[in-house]
Amino acid sequence: MSSTTRTQTEPPMSPWIETYLTPSKTSLQFAAKTTLAMLLALYIALWCDLDRPYWALISAAFLQIRPMSGMVVEKGICQIGGTLIGALAGIVIMAFFAQARVPALIALTLWIMLCAYGSSLLRNNFSYGCIMGAVTAMLIVVISANQPPSGIFDIAVARLSELGLGALCATLVSALLWPTHVKEHLAGQADEVINQAFTHAGQRLDASDDAAAMQQSLTASLEPLTMLETDSQAARYEGPDGNGRIRATHVLTRRTLRFFATLGALHQLLHDHRDRINAPLQQLATEIAEGFRGAEHVKGVPAARRELQALRKRAHGYSDTQLDPLQRRVILALREVLGHAMIMLDAREAIAHPGRKQLRAGSLSWHRDHLVALLNAGRAGLVFSCLAVFWLQTHWSNGQVAMLLGTLFSAFFATRDNPVTICMMFFKGMLAALPSAFLFGHVLLSQANGFPMLAMLFVTPLFLGLLGASNPRLMGYCLAFTIFNILLTMPGNGMDFSFDSFANRAIAVIVGLSAVVMGFRLIPGLGAPIRRRRLIGAISHDLRHIGDLPLHEEESRFSGRMADRLLQLARHDDMLPEDHRHLFMIGLNGLDLGRSCLRLRHRLDDAAPPVRDAMRHLLTTLAAAFEDSAHGRAPQGIQAAGRALDDALVRHGDIEEDWRWLLAGLVERLELTLARQANVMAERLTPAPAA
Repeated sequence: MSSTTRTQTEPPMSPWIETYLTPSKTSLQFAAKTTLAMLLALYIALWCDLDRPYWALISAAFLQIRPMSGMVVEKGICQIGGTLIGALAGIVIMAFFAQARVPALIALTLWIMLCAYGSSLLRNNFSYGCIMGAVTAMLIVVISANQPPSGIFDIAVARLSELGLGALCATLVSALLWPTHVKEHLAGQADEVINQAFTHAGQRLDASDDAAAMQQSLTASLEPLTMLETDSQAARYEGPDGNGRIRATHVLTRRTLRFFATLGALHQLLHDHRDRINAPLQQLATEIAEGFRGAEHVKGVPAARRELQALRKRAHGYSDTQLDPLQRRVILALREVLGHAMIMLDAREAIAHPGRKQLRAGSLSWHRDHLVALLNAGRAGLVFSCLAVFWLQTHWSNGQVAMLLGTLFSAFFATRDNPVTICMMFFKGMLAALPSAFLFGHVLLSQANGFPMLAMLFVTPLFLGLLGASNPRLMGYCLAFTIFNILLTMPGNGMDFSFDSFANRAIAVIVGLSAVVMGFRLIPGLGAPIRRRRLIGAISHDLRHIGDLPLHEEESRFSGRMADRLLQLARHDDMLPEDHRHLFMIGLNGLDLGRSCLRLRHRLDDAAPPVRDAMRHLLTTLAAAFEDSAHGRAPQGIQAAGRALDDALVRHGDIEEDWRWLLAGLVERLELTLARQANVMAERLTPAPAA
């Protein structure tokens, strides 16, 4: 047997063995950079005799989780901004309730709930800023409970100093030592988006029956697309080209979503109505599918552009004068798909080299579920309230640590897909940190003399934890191991090495994290059926109001929200049996319907009032038909609304007859799509007969 065959048949290496026995250069650099940033923050904090130097370490560690320079700067700004706002909130609460502990804690609970609510609605680093606002206010109120009123401001300044020091050290090390940049990350994400999108295009245009493969390629493109859109905001901190990269990312997001919507409609026509499409048109679709596969594998954007340009000429040269309206919609859709692909390649080039391509695009809106945000806020308030009552009743000095963890992680995990799973990963990492912190942070560190020895002993478990955190599969365990080593040791100028002190902190850590786990167990979030109904309802709501805003604003809002919704619907489908996966189809049809409505608006927004009224009636009818079909009911009134618009165009519109034929084909295609969706959903929602 050849070595190649052996390699292919060997089982995959354990991520633990891969990370610790064969670490990559990137992993070693990440661990070394983060460790150095933490050591620098610790040294300066000790030299300045700050009250709690370990906060500077935790701040530096959180900022280096994604060590790209723009990300670190953006996260540092959000962290300091959130800390400042939280400090002001804590000072205001204590100004009103300095002598009344219970009202102060009630006000603090409401503030934590507000921050958790905001964190659930915002994204990425701005969400983290909201969490820091909650944590900082909690620290000021709880720590100052036993302090004179004159010391409240000093406590706030100390927290700002510690967290600001950690952010400054992380930013400095990130910029000077093996710097990595957001622009390189964005270019890699854009490549992944386009490659997977082209793979999906080949599957769709071949009229494939493999629904699982099509969903996999589509999800594999949407996930980096969502991350790309979120992460691109940090590019503004990496020089004057950053805004150009942000605009190019917006263009790529819009065009990719249009690309998917058109492909979904084409697949239904090529697969379900093949008998109505002539053989040359089917052959052209097959050639374009092969062209997308070829473009995916060529090296570089120029070569891929040449590959698709030839096919685009072929599609535009195809005669459509003898085709019926439905077949004309097919050839038009093929041309649109190729046009979208060309602009996607332009956007990819502009992300890597903003000076070569000047693209214009506004920012995108995002899907926000306020009910989920309220639920997350209520859970965060409940976890903190339980820990606060426990602290008040026991007068436990280390109850502050438990309250800190409850506040931080109940909001931090709420926006993750599987919060209970992540909580359990953190719990296991915390359990592993107990013997490590006792050995390195107490037994050995108690014998150390001077900062070099302290650094050598204290950094050893941190470096090992950070090395594991560089692997996404191990991050939950290893990041928890690192953070809890810091919290259980609490390095400072006046450290207490007694076993009682360590045991108290260990119990506080266990109680705090256990409260978070129980919070997510008792209040797990909205169930899958409710979330599905809300996602479908949100799409229907946007379709019903797609004519309210100006066109460019509506395009930004609809495209941005649909990216989130499609990804969430895909995740719901992944949890269902293969023969019951229908949610993603609903999302794609909603995206296709929205793009079609926006195309109608683009052409008819400036038409005569009777034409605009007929168009809005058609848009309303399509929105109602989408909602009906998503619940298994046959769509009604589409053909009548389409004929009414055609009559208005004949009487009041200066529209060429060719475009009216295309409109008839569009209305027919949308009716066929929604009728098929209604049939599929009726089958899914009909209970199986009893045996």
